[in-house]
Amino acid sequence: MSKADIAVIGLAVMGENLILNMESKGFTVACYNRTVSKVDDFVNGRAKGKNIIGCKSIKELAASLKTPRKVMLMVKAGAPVDAFIDQVLEVLDDGDIIIDGGNSHFPDTIRRVEYVEGKGKLYIGTGVSGGEEGALKGPSIMPGGSPKAWEAVKPIFQKISAQTDSGEPCCEWVGQGGAGHFVKMVHNGIEYGDMQMICETYQMMKQGLGMTNHQMYEVFAQWNEGKLDSYLVEITRDILEFKDEQGREVVDLILDTAGQKGTGKWTAIAALDLGQPLTLIGEAVFARCLSALKEERVKASQILTGPAGKFDGDKKAFLEDLKEALYASKIISYAQGYQLMFAAAKEYGWNLNYGGIALMWRGGCIIRSVFLGKIKDAFEKNPKLENLLLDLFFKDAVGNAQQSWRRVVTTAVKMGIPMPAISSALMFYDGYRSQRLPANLLQGQRDYFGAHTYERVDKPRGEFFHTNWTGHGGTTASSTYTV
Repeated sequence: MSKADIAVIGLAVMGENLILNMESKGFTVACYNRTVSKVDDFVNGRAKGKNIIGCKSIKELAASLKTPRKVMLMVKAGAPVDAFIDQVLEVLDDGDIIIDGGNSHFPDTIRRVEYVEGKGKLYIGTGVSGGEEGALKGPSIMPGGSPKAWEAVKPIFQKISAQTDSGEPCCEWVGQGGAGHFVKMVHNGIEYGDMQMICETYQMMKQGLGMTNHQMYEVFAQWNEGKLDSYLVEITRDILEFKDEQGREVVDLILDTAGQKGTGKWTAIAALDLGQPLTLIGEAVFARCLSALKEERVKASQILTGPAGKFDGDKKAFLEDLKEALYASKIISYAQGYQLMFAAAKEYGWNLNYGGIALMWRGGCIIRSVFLGKIKDAFEKNPKLENLLLDLFFKDAVGNAQQSWRRVVTTAVKMGIPMPAISSALMFYDGYRSQRLPANLLQGQRDYFGAHTYERVDKPRGEFFHTNWTGHGGTTASSTYTV
């Protein structure tokens, strides 16, 4: 058998499916797994008769590869990645490439790029989105790291990635260092927000409007034919209609406690570190945390009271309001995600292609939707766009939706139905469009108790002042700094 074009270490679901995807596109792939019996099972099972080389050691894996060698790690994020990097470095030559395709935290990728390059090798940290099906049929791939490595992996990555309707690959170079994994992290944060907003819409339909699962299925099916057409709306439709062998609706059998693997939390932490108001994604993360308090919530439901009123309006008109509220909130989610990428690019010196990122998310990934084409258009028209909300299309879309959005949030408050993500999206919109916020009073408070100083509206920016509010505080002020 000829030498392999690329190697993959890790034969869990994503690793196996990526290998089969690569082989189906004409590449010969070598594979290895720490539990070597999995290699035999794979080669004699799903990979039987295909151009896939099973290897029993890292050394054998390296010997099976064309140069420059390309070794892709599909292993659990954290210590396992570092352990395999050290093992693989021992058998590679200068100029060979290590690729981490897992959900690694971007600071780890920044550190690993420097470490591997210091050993004379090249490193790529790439986001891979699309789950099991995407890995097999075409994921969204977001590579970053050592720029010199891109040309060597580009033919493989762009061929195995999802393609847009016009044939463009949902894969392009993101940037140096940890840029690829940062963009994947933001993708996952937006995913958290999208999922939470859909769930809030579902709860309003179920609890507020008293709709059956089948009725909700019909609504989501209709929405998926229009401007909300997306993978997450599509699978929500399918979940609502799914029944088990006994004819029971499975969605009602699932315990209402949500899990998380940490990428949404990382996004919220990064936003705090960079001083960006990622309110919607933050609320989506906290909503999962609240859902985990199941026993406490059951107890609280017997003690705490709220409104018990029923919806008595026009259900058909309100469903239209719900659709508009979901759409407007979705715009806010992407606007905030892009704000975070702008700030990170400035902080880390990345030259991100924002329209290209939207293109990478058009197919294969979990947040893929027709909506993303409008984001790509916005940045093609204005590469220096400060915020998506300032683009004419998105400005008009949110403007047209806002009365519906306000009716939904008002109704949720009156009925006591929690909609933290959708309501926080509206609050962000109202805050962002406010020429003046009450932070002047806040700065006065900070100066009163801590002499933290403030700027004045009648003086140039950058000049700071302190007031002796009590008459006995003195004139000494704290140094001015922003965390």
